Amino acid sequence: MAFLKTKERKKERFSLLLLDLEEYYFEEHTAYHVTSSSAKTRKVRGSFKVCSRSVIFDPDDLTEPILKIPLRDCQKIQFEEKESNPFHEPKPSSISVHCEQVIYIKENCIISPYRNQRGTKRVNFQLEVWRKTEDVVQTLHQLHRASCLEKLGDQTAMITANLQSRLARSSFDKLCLQSVAEKPHMECAVAMVLPLVCNPGHVCITDDNLYFQPLSGYPEQVLQIKLHKVRRIYKRRHGLRPLVSSVATFSHTNGIFMCMRVHVSLPCLSPIQGLEVFCSENDFCSDIYLKFYNTADRDEMYYYIATFLDNHLTEHTAESYMLQWQRGHLSNFQYLLHLNNLADRSCNDLSQYPVFPWVIADYTSSQLDLTNPDTFRDLSKPVGALNRERLDQLLCRFRGMPEPRFLYGSHYSSPGYVLFYLVRVAPEHMLCLQNGRFDHADRMFNSIGDTWKNCLEGATDFKELIPEFYGDDPSFLGNQLNLDLGRRQNGSYVGDVSLPPWASDAKDFLQKHKMALESPYVSEHLHEWIDLVFGFKQRGSEAVVANNVFHPLTYEGGVDCDSIEDPDQRVAMLTQILEFGQTPKQLFTTPHPQRITPRVQQNLTRSPSLTSPISELTPGSLNEDSSFEDLTEETRKLVWSNVGRLTPSCRHKIHKEAVTAIAVTRDGASIFTTSQDSTLKMFSKELKDFQRSVSFSNMALSSCLMLADGEIVACSSWDNNVYFYSIPYGRRQDTLMGHDDAVSEVCWSNNKLYTASWDSTVKVWQCDPRALCAHKRSHFELLAELEHDSGVNAAGLSPSGCLLVSGCKDGAVTIWDTSTYGTLQQVDCHTGTVHRLAFSPDGLHVLSIGTDSCMKVTDVQTGMVISSVKVEEELRCFCWDGNSVLCGGQSGDLLLWDLMSNAITSRMSAHSGAVTAIWMNELCGTVVTGGEDRQIIYWKMHN
Repeated sequence: MAFLKTKERKKERFSLLLLDLEEYYFEEHTAYHVTSSSAKTRKVRGSFKVCSRSVIFDPDDLTEPILKIPLRDCQKIQFEEKESNPFHEPKPSSISVHCEQVIYIKENCIISPYRNQRGTKRVNFQLEVWRKTEDVVQTLHQLHRASCLEKLGDQTAMITANLQSRLARSSFDKLCLQSVAEKPHMECAVAMVLPLVCNPGHVCITDDNLYFQPLSGYPEQVLQIKLHKVRRIYKRRHGLRPLVSSVATFSHTNGIFMCMRVHVSLPCLSPIQGLEVFCSENDFCSDIYLKFYNTADRDEMYYYIATFLDNHLTEHTAESYMLQWQRGHLSNFQYLLHLNNLADRSCNDLSQYPVFPWVIADYTSSQLDLTNPDTFRDLSKPVGALNRERLDQLLCRFRGMPEPRFLYGSHYSSPGYVLFYLVRVAPEHMLCLQNGRFDHADRMFNSIGDTWKNCLEGATDFKELIPEFYGDDPSFLGNQLNLDLGRRQNGSYVGDVSLPPWASDAKDFLQKHKMALESPYVSEHLHEWIDLVFGFKQRGSEAVVANNVFHPLTYEGGVDCDSIEDPDQRVAMLTQILEFGQTPKQLFTTPHPQRITPRVQQNLTRSPSLTSPISELTPGSLNEDSSFEDLTEETRKLVWSNVGRLTPSCRHKIHKEAVTAIAVTRDGASIFTTSQDSTLKMFSKELKDFQRSVSFSNMALSSCLMLADGEIVACSSWDNNVYFYSIPYGRRQDTLMGHDDAVSEVCWSNNKLYTASWDSTVKVWQCDPRALCAHKRSHFELLAELEHDSGVNAAGLSPSGCLLVSGCKDGAVTIWDTSTYGTLQQVDCHTGTVHRLAFSPDGLHVLSIGTDSCMKVTDVQTGMVISSVKVEEELRCFCWDGNSVLCGGQSGDLLLWDLMSNAITSRMSAHSGAVTAIWMNELCGTVVTGGEDRQIIYWKMHN
């Protein structure tokens, strides 16, 4: 793959990708990890690495895991002095780290999700050169203080000061010059930019070479580029900050180097300090990408390289590339490559990765017919406008949206989308981006056809392709590293990407895909797609007409981050910009002309590989469960299409106060309800009468859920406790007294109980339900305590259990990583108490409702509120499928909302008071509701 060609030490497991985003690797020391037991002391030799936010120990023994200790989780870092005892072996100086978490990486030398071990732990290290121990401890104390600062902006400032101090105290080592005859022109501090990584160091340019020397000496002592091999250089932007951009490209003709400089006129508000150097004409990955700390240094180096070989100067603009392409001197692939480069797209920046179009729309036929227009995607429309029905829904929402309005809440290119395609060849990048874990197996890049289908039908999926789909390396389509990427809902493991029937293998797919890109149809229509992505339909009124309007944050100049005074808000805004996706720089302001003479197109005459029939599948070639996921999805769609035709089948008043929660056994025979009357009641569907009534205290019960395959009901109470009721034994089995105020909600996943409370915490407990079922008192081990600024009124888990969302009385919504218990997003979502919130079935969005009568959808990855609806009444509860919401309001009616159009599609009269609880079984098409009128109502769907 393009950005994976960077040379690193082959036998070394350590990678800069093991660091957190925006973290720096400062220094390393040979050391020993010392563990002691009653029997003996064990020493493991390795490399002790000091990073800006963590300590990493990389053992020499490849069977030992890499240890990472985040500095924010350290309670104490001590220097233990050398001991000299004549009766025992001398004890050298050591570093003692007292921490609350240790992260284990690449156990048994296998790339897999990180293992987080929480709990107080003491870890000891002995440096081989023990005289340096005290200095290293002092450094760790400084970095530890920075990591523990309350404000992220203050942390960043202190770490940056440490970095600048290190750079100022060091310089480029002239002994690394290739020849003593070389004449250095300039040197300065820079950082080498790689995907998700910045590596600080020094750059030196001479009359022969460009050198980069990393501050840490990793991955090489020095990187060298010969100036006579340079073909192109680009100034680069970062974070959508406008600049005057120029590029110089070099070609070698008859022994003469020709330098061609490009000028693209844009308003110069805040020039970035990047420089990217290419030693090839058509490769879309550069040889080095440098970020400068001083604009003047960047400009001086740029012009030195541009004029060093300036024998002949020729202007080379986007228009000149366009002319070459029109006349057939550039292929479609080469032209798109040049446009991406001119528009600041770089393989070293995943937030601005080169974007290429989907060109094929047929992923079901056994043969690919490149002479049939129906084989191809409509290149005159953005992905979001290819499905008319979906577009109509988006337009309806767009018209009712306040300024600034946007059609698409997600982008067509982002770091997450790039690694979605490349996870099989860049697994460490995915782990870096996603806090040490892979995405859920069903959200992986499992099938080309399914991915295209989701781009056509998904409510938030509008992604385009990346250049690898038109390259020569098919490795990103196969799981050649034998990665354990998880098991899907249909029981199958994530392996190779499923290919269309017309492709015999991955190499054949790429060959035909390239042929499609260079086909006559695409050549005749490619200018229409360029208008959308790089041209005059990218923004303004033309973008509105073309249904090509994305979120304002994705456009260059859409927000002025330098005007944001609060450093934390500025960092958060820049992070959103980088993660959400960025629109390329606009290259054309007038319609792009059509291609005239495509002379360099590949031969598309009836090649045997293209027209030969594809072998039919043998009866045993399909997994028996291969259609299970599709069937489940189709069933869900069918059920939700009929939700608007619910009718009540029976009503029962079984409580003395408002119903607060509903839980149903797996077979649907028994319904458990809690109420403000302090009782848990069991209602029999068959007997149409309640069978049991249990009172745990004299205070209201707030929620309930089923555990242990329907044998245990957990109930939370306003008396600060959680009660466990055994259905087989018919009595209270255990009590968890874990909070200082009312417990508002309980959630359950993987033997972990999550309890939300008005005492401003969510607590995570390890709990064995088998002990409860066996009539034993369970031991509840507190794993984590998640602090909030106000009382927590609602909580929910993602379908995979990887994420937790909590909603508070002050309106804040917080998304937590359940593996690290760290905060991923915190959004001031509502102006009043959050009543309910829940993840979408794909885990990508959170829907929340509150006392402010607003219904809001928050994007999990960016923390951005992508949809906000002000409803006519206060909503209290809901179920949703990601697009449609069945909710109960203060009026007592059930409302069916379409989030795409922000409109009510159905209203059903239900309770005489507010609807306070709702439960839905999509498989059976059954809904149960509870209300302030003390009733529960059974609802049935009609096809």
